[in-house]
Amino acid sequence: MRKNSVKNTRINEEVMRELSNIIRLEVKDPRISPVTSVVSVEVAPDLKTCKAYISVLGDDEAARKTLEGLKSSAGFIRRELAHRVNLRNTPEITFVSDQSIAYAAKMSKLIDEVNAPLHKREQNGEEN
Repeated sequence: MRKNSVKNTRINEEVMRELSNIIRLEVKDPRISPVTSVVSVEVAPDLKTCKAYISVLGDDEAARKTLEGLKSSAGFIRRELAHRVNLRNTPEITFVSDQSIAYAAKMSKLIDEVNAPLHKREQNGEEN
């Protein structure tokens, strides 16, 4: 099975949806930030491993603690995933921090700062 086949895409989406629900509703570890989201999931074609990209709103310390909490809850999460998703094998989950949302917010802020003087000149009726 190719990595981006229709079947693998469907499995990735289903695992991502259920993983999000399990983390949000079932895991009670206080280290896990309430503003944690599963950005994407990559299940290996042989269904033995899975990388879950996690985004945490907050500072680096909150992200680090959330990943620690998820790693310690990995057994519970995998067991719940096995009950909810009908797969031949339940994949071993590896949680990876994804900073793409924070990076996009930072870049957007920098672009706004660069464009602020131009926008101010346009409001005053000045030309370049």
